[in-house]
Amino acid sequence: MTQLLDTILLFSLPASGKSEVRRYLASLTPDQCRNDFHMGPTLQLDDYPYVHLMHRIDDELKANGQEYAYYHGPNRPFRDNWTWAVLIELLNGDYTDLMASRQVEVASAAQHLFDRLDRAHAKLELPQPLGELPHRLRVRIAEALEAECRAELDTLNRQNAEDKTGRTLVIEAARGGANGSAFPLGPPHGYETAFQMLSPAILDKAAVLYVWVDPAESRRKNIERGRPNGQGSILHHSVPMEVMLGQYGTDDMAYLMEQSDRPGTIRVERTIQEGDRYSTRVYHLPVARFDNRRDLTTFIREDQKLWNPADVQAIHGGLKQAFDQLAMKH
Repeated sequence: MTQLLDTILLFSLPASGKSEVRRYLASLTPDQCRNDFHMGPTLQLDDYPYVHLMHRIDDELKANGQEYAYYHGPNRPFRDNWTWAVLIELLNGDYTDLMASRQVEVASAAQHLFDRLDRAHAKLELPQPLGELPHRLRVRIAEALEAECRAELDTLNRQNAEDKTGRTLVIEAARGGANGSAFPLGPPHGYETAFQMLSPAILDKAAVLYVWVDPAESRRKNIERGRPNGQGSILHHSVPMEVMLGQYGTDDMAYLMEQSDRPGTIRVERTIQEGDRYSTRVYHLPVARFDNRRDLTTFIREDQKLWNPADVQAIHGGLKQAFDQLAMKH
């Protein structure tokens, strides 16, 4: 039997169908995962909850007469584009905790998140806005956000406690560049920067599944999926149009696939610190496209009891083809 895939980087444009793919994979039996997709039952990490919680922090800062810390406004891009790299640092931390089965026990989940955000910003030599807040204001904002932060921390802790044996980790993220950008996309934009920031421990075991839609279809589906009060949901949030055009108007996955010196892979060349020395390592990450240009995934947002068998067959067949390609190259 083919060795099970260890880690899948589910990287694609917003609203391409990534979260629907994750939900579908989570609905499968262990036998289906293993026999059809070369996977164990899935563990899942996603950077979107941090995107949402940074918006919520900004909401509370504004309500308390302060300037936004992370975004230009509630429907606008990051104040500093290197915040894209901060999100990868947060995923790296989640991965470390998951592999160590760490249970994070803290009096305040919100204060814990604030500290994590500031540490990730400091690592990238960015300002740490929450550490500069007056203590009383920081406590007030933490109290307002505690329930949301606690729910997210509890989700991570529950997953960290699970047995990892025979499981496949799925890590979701969306990256891109401004509409009309030339390639290569300059840092910190695009998947190339994400690969440069990911932990070597992830890259050692990762393959890439790209859910393929073009930017225009990504924008259409992004509008379609949005629901009132859905910004905290991975399935029903809507990315502001300024961000869709300015940050996701194109992406560099096809470019990176074309540039690789080994077909069917993404080539990632990294400088790695090993003790007091630095060395260059080259990773060739297996990559496959799941073709979702003819929408195969939207129905997954509905109650599973309403799924049409023909739709299930179509998504299952398309995913099987992509995972077969990954398993052959892994």
